[in-house]
Amino acid sequence: MTSQDLDAFAAWVEDLMRDRGYDIDSPRGGGKSRIADEAGVHRAAVTRLLQRQSMPDLETTRRLARVLGVPVREMLIRSGRLTAEELADPNDHLAAPAPSAEFARRPTLEEVADLLGVPADRREMFVRVVEQFLPNDVHDQKDPRPLADAATTTAD
Repeated sequence: MTSQDLDAFAAWVEDLMRDRGYDIDSPRGGGKSRIADEAGVHRAAVTRLLQRQSMPDLETTRRLARVLGVPVREMLIRSGRLTAEELADPNDHLAAPAPSAEFARRPTLEEVADLLGVPADRREMFVRVVEQFLPNDVHDQKDPRPLADAATTTAD
């Protein structure tokens, strides 16, 4: 990490602190102590960051992110510790293309039991127990349709 990286990160954190009402500019404003207390970190860690002396450790970064209301992921990327590529976005799956028709159906309860490794001698019990938690019209034990098809059935 270069001093430019540390300076850019510290400036970003300073802006966040000010935006959230922490008085970090006046000597007796108490903003540094207040944010350190709220984050549960030592005041020296906040001071060292704001004076561009050192990057906070991972736990301090995590706690500051919580208090400042920003995702830890963003703090880690902006701090230069990780890149966006190294730290996958947990929302990336939302933009994923829809599965093909072959994989679009949900498995039957019997298939779920198999996927979960339910022993063959307990599968019938598994299906009966799980059916108790499903709406009445979702899965009839005699209904061979997959759960996705049965779930679209409406009650009369």
